[in-house]
Amino acid sequence: LSTNTLHIKGHQLHYVSVGADTMPTIVFVHGSPGSWDAFEEYMQDSLLRLHYRLIAIDRPGFGYSDYGHAMNLYDECDIISSFLDSVRNGNHLFLVGHSLGGSVVPVLAANNPAIVTGIVVLAGAVDPAAEPVEKWRHWFLSPPLSWLLPGAMRPSNDELYYFKTDVLHLKEKLNEVTCKVCIVHAVNDGLVSVQNAYYMDSAFTKAQVSDTILPTGDHFIPWNHYALISKLLLRLK
Repeated sequence: LSTNTLHIKGHQLHYVSVGADTMPTIVFVHGSPGSWDAFEEYMQDSLLRLHYRLIAIDRPGFGYSDYGHAMNLYDECDIISSFLDSVRNGNHLFLVGHSLGGSVVPVLAANNPAIVTGIVVLAGAVDPAAEPVEKWRHWFLSPPLSWLLPGAMRPSNDELYYFKTDVLHLKEKLNEVTCKVCIVHAVNDGLVSVQNAYYMDSAFTKAQVSDTILPTGDHFIPWNHYALISKLLLRLK
């Protein structure tokens, strides 16, 4: 796997890639907390590697991308949009996002219609009405309480706090998405309600949408349903 860091608008974005630069591309976007290696098994999948250039990023604030300095959703997407522009090759480009990464990829698709061919939203959070309030997050934004949060839980707390406001403006972005959209959500997801999947069905008004509601699998779809997701990815082209 090739490890790289780009410097974009005063920030660093770390990513791992495999495959020829001329192939159709899948970019994986992890949740919160997390890093590129949430999708390591997919990156090493020999069948996927025959058909795609595979890229997995560390979102801003995580891994080796300005670790500890989380952004709000829209500033983060501005950085990642510049990254997508830097790796575009004139071939198809698909985005796969899990959890909060599933909130990121629709914004990227809306902001980059000439670049993004399709998106896969795995247990994504987009519905303001389904978002838990979690007022306590405010108290952990700064010391001394922030010191109580270990490792990546600190930037995770920050971006999830920002997300309470960010999600209020997501519907207009979903309405701008015109590419293919695949939604996968588990009915018994205890972290991100399946209501988000039903919300997306009506909110993606200009996109070609297909969804899969799983009876099992909880929130951890990329790992609990690896075979299903990898087959879905092979059918994207």
